Amino acid sequence: MLALVLDDSRAMRSILTRTMTRFGFDVETAADGAEGLELVRRGPLPDVVLIDWNMPVMTGLEFVSQVRNTPVWRGITLMMVTAETDQCDIVRALTAGAHEYVTKPFTAEVIGDKLRLLGLV
Repeated sequence: MLALVLDDSRAMRSILTRTMTRFGFDVETAADGAEGLELVRRGPLPDVVLIDWNMPVMTGLEFVSQVRNTPVWRGITLMMVTAETDQCDIVRALTAGAHEYVTKPFTAEVIGDKLRLLGLV
């Protein structure tokens, strides 16, 4: 199983990489949505993408919209992992096509619970 972690924070990419590795995933990382899209284009397609909202170049919400508007990518599971806690933002992300929403700070157990809900572990 392959996970893609999109976050502009090097520390957060490292934390999420360790977390996803713990759950048996190989992990690729990118510092923004545009870099993430390039990795998706090149393949292989990730099974799940963990996406921060606020990133330079392309936000997480823009990334979600791009993936959902590309038919061959619609099967990718998308999980927002962000500090944005406003209910309106959560609704916007889920409406745009995110499957799950995790707010920072989080624990590995929360990520694991979401992965189980999505049938990925």
